[in-house]
Amino acid sequence: MKPNLHLQDFSLKNNVMLSLIIPIFNEEKLIDELVKRTISALESFITDYEVIFVDDGSTDQSLNRILYWQQQNRKIKILSLSKNFGHQAAYTAGLEHAKGELVAMMDGDLQDPPELLSEMYRKIRDEDFDIVSGKKTGRKGKKGRILYAILFHLFFKNIGEIKNMENSGNYSMMKRGAVDALLMMKEKVRYLPGLRTFIGFKQGYVEFVREGRFKGDPKMSIPKLFVLAADAIFSFSRFPIRLCLILGTIGTLVFMGAGIYVLIAKAYGFAVIGWSSTLLSIYFLGSIQLVFLGILGEYVYRSYKESQNRPVYFVKKFYDGLEK
Repeated sequence: MKPNLHLQDFSLKNNVMLSLIIPIFNEEKLIDELVKRTISALESFITDYEVIFVDDGSTDQSLNRILYWQQQNRKIKILSLSKNFGHQAAYTAGLEHAKGELVAMMDGDLQDPPELLSEMYRKIRDEDFDIVSGKKTGRKGKKGRILYAILFHLFFKNIGEIKNMENSGNYSMMKRGAVDALLMMKEKVRYLPGLRTFIGFKQGYVEFVREGRFKGDPKMSIPKLFVLAADAIFSFSRFPIRLCLILGTIGTLVFMGAGIYVLIAKAYGFAVIGWSSTLLSIYFLGSIQLVFLGILGEYVYRSYKESQNRPVYFVKKFYDGLEK
């Protein structure tokens, strides 16, 4: 395991290497602009770098476009996965193949501006942060997706067991020591922003307004975003299972009170009129039990996934830029 770097290492070592990880899935329409802006942004503040594109099972011409650009710049490397394993798995693959003393993660849809990398680098170099994350102060794009993101971060802020990560996504830069710590987290169901916050270290933020997509349609649909949000909540919060306990306790107290009322009513000759209240009670309790089973099922499913111990991804081919 490589040692962690301190402030003096960055100020004295001019050839510190930066690895930038960018997952790609069917993004052929914006590959050219992505590569141009990214390389220009990197070369504005560092000379020794590698850009690792993780092709997450693309079915369009994304891989061919990146291979074209690799011919122009041998610092571009490509991990081609055997199928689409998902956003978090693609990032994990890149992290495990990155060689740099600094490692950055950036989405491949240009919603994370590459020009912000220089400010992340400056904060690590001058302010001795181990991790610098991009924190969104605003969002552009489709209103439905913006509302969904705002509600998730607001909800997670109040129920999550890790703090100070609201409005922070995958966009970040880390020292090697933090990367090694992150890679020690072997969960199969992964939510990297949460894991990145969980490991500690000295963490800072760079604020920015998240742009809309440059071209094409979002690859993370609302259902996929919902699954990612569920992974975050079930991985970093006891709220769902605690909610079961709270509702169960309230229901028990309410119906204990109702039972006492019925006994008193019978003792004093009160007539209990109709069966509607009884049926509603049965339906209410039945619905609550189904909700509880669903929540418990989510935990059981995640435990089952961990017990399977399957690899998070498989690499079909690694293009290291050395081939002619």
